[in-house]
Amino acid sequence: MTDLFSSDPEPQSAPTATSPAPLADRLRPASLAAVVGQGHLLGPEGALSVMLTGALPSLILWGPPGVGKTTIARLLADHVGLHFVQISAIFTGVADLRKVFETARNRRANGKGTLLFVDEIHRFNKAQQDSFLPHMEDGTITLVGATTENPSFELNAAVMSRAQVLVLQRLTLRDMELLTQRAEKELGGKLALDGPAREALQEMADGDGRALLNLIEQVAGWGAKGPVDTETLGVRLQRRVAQYDKSGDQHYNLISALHKSVRGSDPDAALYWLARMIKGGEDPRYLARRITRMAVEDIALADPQAQGICLEAWETYERMGSPEGELALANAVVYLALAPKSNAAYAAWKAALVGATKTGSEPPPKHILNAPTSMMKDQGYGAGYAYDHDQADGFSGQNYFPDGMKRPVYYVPVSRGFERELGKRLDWFVEQRAKRNKGNG
Repeated sequence: MTDLFSSDPEPQSAPTATSPAPLADRLRPASLAAVVGQGHLLGPEGALSVMLTGALPSLILWGPPGVGKTTIARLLADHVGLHFVQISAIFTGVADLRKVFETARNRRANGKGTLLFVDEIHRFNKAQQDSFLPHMEDGTITLVGATTENPSFELNAAVMSRAQVLVLQRLTLRDMELLTQRAEKELGGKLALDGPAREALQEMADGDGRALLNLIEQVAGWGAKGPVDTETLGVRLQRRVAQYDKSGDQHYNLISALHKSVRGSDPDAALYWLARMIKGGEDPRYLARRITRMAVEDIALADPQAQGICLEAWETYERMGSPEGELALANAVVYLALAPKSNAAYAAWKAALVGATKTGSEPPPKHILNAPTSMMKDQGYGAGYAYDHDQADGFSGQNYFPDGMKRPVYYVPVSRGFERELGKRLDWFVEQRAKRNKGNG
């Protein structure tokens, strides 16, 4: 495995002419202090720095590809004096794990501990994950697992309770520039790129240090004499698709970003996250469904047209397909972002569900029950029901909750958009109901 992130790389022996080492391998750091990025973990008050003042616990390193998970694990083993063993959950079975644990047990008997690094640990099933537990508990291994998926969804609770989760962040453009400078130092000269092309190259890597160093190696191999511009760079390099897993954590992160941008009335941000998901290969039908959900949850009766606009956009996409139909979804997102917001009906619905759970066995009051048989009439079904259309103002003010149940208030409209008008109507009904039921308890 190559180590990627050196802010001050140690001199390396020269590669042979027949087998040159990859640039990423030549830039491997020799210490944790030399790692680029992850300052929140490796800085003076970082979580890892504090941990290293005592015994190193088992860890789960969660982060996107190319941010240094393998590098950090290897350097942790060096720092605390443990033997480093690396396996991949993709290629390792139960028999292989038994051999790893037995070897670690023998090594421990000879006075040497083992740091077991498990790449893509989330790919192990429950039984395989459980097999680590006794060896973690008796100190045979210090487990360091690496995953790109949310551990709370993918790892057993038992493993999670015995390991500390550390979140690694994608590299910033500042980190990428530092890596670029170190690469240029190793290569012995500046990349033949103008300023905008240099920034574009770093953006193509999308926060992935390994991808950036691979791209730099390609650019350096061109042997260009003059500076290459952004257009030429785009022709020579296929732009790396931004990381997006339609079934993974990133999927939920981006739909959350889209939803909150709409709720926050920011059409530009909403369009950006919609475009990110479309470019990442998300199913536009899934987006149409979620956009409609935004309309009924966050706009609702403040703008009753919003739901219809979303359904029309959905239907338009079904008729036109991609890419033309995607514009209909974009239109709907802009409309929602700029519409008046209300979650009053949503909050009322959730409160009603709670109320129904608490009083779910209470029958309706008899006066609003139908009486299709004489026996039911004799039992008082329908007795005293006031037909609202027979009232001069079309409102009887009767009680429709179970007898003996204290009348709750679920729907509290906001004073925005059309819901302002609904609030006026509600106030009138509340006032009339109180007048007509005065003296009835």
